[in-house]
Amino acid sequence: MSDTALPVSLDRDSLVPLAVQLADALRAAAGDGHLRGGDRLPSTRALANRLGVSRTVTSAAYEQLHAEGWIAGRHGSGTYVTTTPPADRPSKGLAPGKPAAPPTLIDLTPGVPWADGVERAAWRRAWRAAADPRPTYREDRAGLPAYRDAVSEHLLRHRGLAAGTVLATGGTTAAVIELAGSVLSRGDRVAIEEPGYQRAVQAFRRAGMEVVPVPVDEEGLRLDAVPADVRAVYCSPAHQYPLGSRMSASRRVELVELARAEGMLVIEDDYDGELRFDVAPLPLLAALAPDVVAHLGTTSKILTPALGAGWMVAPSPVAAAVLEYREATGTRPSPAGQRVVAELARHGDLGRHLRKLRRELSERRSLVSATLTSAGIPVLGDDAGAHLVVPCGSAAEEAARLAAAERAGIRLDGLVRHFVGTPTVFGNLIGYAGCSRETLRSALKPLIPVLG
Repeated sequence: MSDTALPVSLDRDSLVPLAVQLADALRAAAGDGHLRGGDRLPSTRALANRLGVSRTVTSAAYEQLHAEGWIAGRHGSGTYVTTTPPADRPSKGLAPGKPAAPPTLIDLTPGVPWADGVERAAWRRAWRAAADPRPTYREDRAGLPAYRDAVSEHLLRHRGLAAGTVLATGGTTAAVIELAGSVLSRGDRVAIEEPGYQRAVQAFRRAGMEVVPVPVDEEGLRLDAVPADVRAVYCSPAHQYPLGSRMSASRRVELVELARAEGMLVIEDDYDGELRFDVAPLPLLAALAPDVVAHLGTTSKILTPALGAGWMVAPSPVAAAVLEYREATGTRPSPAGQRVVAELARHGDLGRHLRKLRRELSERRSLVSATLTSAGIPVLGDDAGAHLVVPCGSAAEEAARLAAAERAGIRLDGLVRHFVGTPTVFGNLIGYAGCSRETLRSALKPLIPVLG
């Protein structure tokens, strides 16, 4: 079959992602006889050019069909159809003999990065360079020096932090687990934001700590509700997760003064710290009090969580305890992701990507916020980060919105699941980084009656 004979058309106004539409169309073509076993498919580049879409779309569709066993690549000769459904079983876009797959939802939950924005040539160059060094028997448990230097420069340039001791980590949750295992002890009480990051909650609990939920307001963590006997305080001052508030400057000063007075360790999760819009940066807690603050960051939101690359800037005794923990347990963050980040930084690609990321997310933030507010729907937490909150009055209303959104083909998040105790505020979270801008725009119209 010639490439031009493929019966494929895509609906750009549909809520279904283009890659899913393409995969469905090719399955259907195999089911109705347009494609047979052994037929050669066009390359992802050629098909993308023909359909007027990005190569990411065609590659994702081919990867899905390859995983399902419908197609296979032959080295040096292209991609071929491998499976043809029985003639008496119309496929309708489904694999033969398998139950219908649930419809793919547009995922607007928070925490998903804009991975498609990473420049492909820079990404490939970084991975090639990362694979060049010969394997070593043992890496520095503190992390690769080149990576730690890149993080130090990044923090100074983009977060205003002149970092002292920098340790590589496997990400924010991995760093919390290490702090719980090295600095804290079973039975210690740890204050954490309510609502807050539940992976951190589980990390502390599984290490034997008692989690003490502390409410947040429009200025961040409420310090009047922090018990004096807690050993550590975990917070996300840059863009509180999930409510989206920023900790005020005065409250930041009060928090580090409280930590010094009571002997507490402040664990600063710099969630969405690089992503701020229309607001001046506030001083990091680690810049105000490097003696009592362990600052945690990650590349998960600015690049991709697949790298498993994060960092910790901590007081020397804390850093030493973490390194001792790694030595005793034989654990350390993987160097592969560190090498990629170091290479991206070395060529200036990381800085360029961050500038592009801020512009893109700022425009998306404006799109979502303006669309909703013009329809009379209030939003919170939209001056930073990659998600905002649409408040509501009850858990029942929040759940009803989630269900209605799913019926409309959209996945949202809700505040209730982010509480340790009884929920006191309710609403739905809309993340705007994880899909294309075209898909985001198409999802907003059906969301208005859901959230209004």
